[in-house]
Amino acid sequence: MICVNDLRQLDLFATASDGILQWVCDHAEECSYDAGATLVEEGDPPKGFFIHLAGEIQILRRSDGHVMPIGKHSAPSFFGEVQIYTDELVPITLKAQTPCTVYVMNRDDFRQLMLSSRDIEIRIFRTIQDRVRRLESFLRNREKMAALGTLAAGLAHELNNPAAALARTMDHLHPKILQLQDMNLSYGKHNVDEEHTRQWLALRDKGFARIMRNDLSNKELAAREDEFLDWLENCEVPEAWEHAAALAASGLTIDEIQAVTEYWRDDPTPLRYQGVQWLGLSFEVLSMIVDGQRASQRIFELVEAVKSYSYMDQDVQQEVDVHQGIEDTLKILRHKLKYGITVSTHYGQDLPRIRAFGSELNQVWTNLLDNAIDAMDGQGNIDIRTHLEGEAVCITITDDGPGIPQDVQSRIFESFFTTKGVGKGSGLGLDITRRIVENRHKGFISFESMPGQTTFTVQLPITA
Repeated sequence: MICVNDLRQLDLFATASDGILQWVCDHAEECSYDAGATLVEEGDPPKGFFIHLAGEIQILRRSDGHVMPIGKHSAPSFFGEVQIYTDELVPITLKAQTPCTVYVMNRDDFRQLMLSSRDIEIRIFRTIQDRVRRLESFLRNREKMAALGTLAAGLAHELNNPAAALARTMDHLHPKILQLQDMNLSYGKHNVDEEHTRQWLALRDKGFARIMRNDLSNKELAAREDEFLDWLENCEVPEAWEHAAALAASGLTIDEIQAVTEYWRDDPTPLRYQGVQWLGLSFEVLSMIVDGQRASQRIFELVEAVKSYSYMDQDVQQEVDVHQGIEDTLKILRHKLKYGITVSTHYGQDLPRIRAFGSELNQVWTNLLDNAIDAMDGQGNIDIRTHLEGEAVCITITDDGPGIPQDVQSRIFESFFTTKGVGKGSGLGLDITRRIVENRHKGFISFESMPGQTTFTVQLPITA
């Protein structure tokens, strides 16, 4: 059983009388744990006040499906007081690293202990303040890393498709160009008519222009490809399937191509077929180059969006275009938006730039949009609107998700409070958002929520 001398090991009881300590001894239940055993599981209801006298206890917290260590208790120590006061679920998991001995007081006995000694009460509250400060600091850093992870994941996801397309294009382009050169050399060995050559070149240039415009719909392309494939096979053009798509994309008609091939109708050489193959291959090479250019442009746009989002190489404060910040954020979150979420934007005309911390404001848009996406579970609509209201710009972000329960709306901006499941949120996203808007920019953030409509409104002064 716990004794007075054991309790003297803790600073908490340094000045307590023997009578108080004996009372604690009489009201604490001894519990022993083997190494690896769990004392408290994240999400459990409060279990009481723990007096830890032997061994080491690891502190763990779940985040996005992963369990990570965030600290440890080394004997002698105490814990559990915060949950007794707040009556909230335990936000961490405690696991014995070594064999441990703890003594547990129930909440009523703990409260009586607090009333019995002003000195113990002061020491408890100082400890609570210090622990909350350290936990908040840790989780804020974790939130920043999570935001960075979201950025990195979104960027990697968006870069993957154009990068893969560019790699495929470069792999296939080299042999096609060599094949085209061989055809040109072969053609040059024949006694060719210059006027007829100009007709082929005119067809090629006309097809090039149409490929560059890229104005044929997928339905039109599919229908034209089928027509060209049938015609090429009927003409016994070798490898017809390789050329049908490229000829279809050129916008040329079969009649136009047949007209120039008639010149070689009675020619025993294979020039007639080679002419069609040359045309198809020329269009195919150009299409590859165009696809590569588009992929490169997409990569460039993504990199520029990240630079703009983070305000790389710029002063801490800038003259910020709110609309550009929102658009950059939408590009970063594009991988979350394209599978069932529709975003509509209604931007106010002539909205002025504001003096602000640009990268921090983008974190505000990221948090609000990410919460909306999570709330709608990947399916729904987000409406973003901006307008000028006096000397401030006003931004509203509305989603048609299930809404925030009425009984927790008053707590939505509290530190560590979250409506997400255990391990799915730190409860700091909206607190950070509020601090950025109100403390850093002297603005104001509010919300209204009901089933099917939740609107967050941010007001920012033009000059912070």
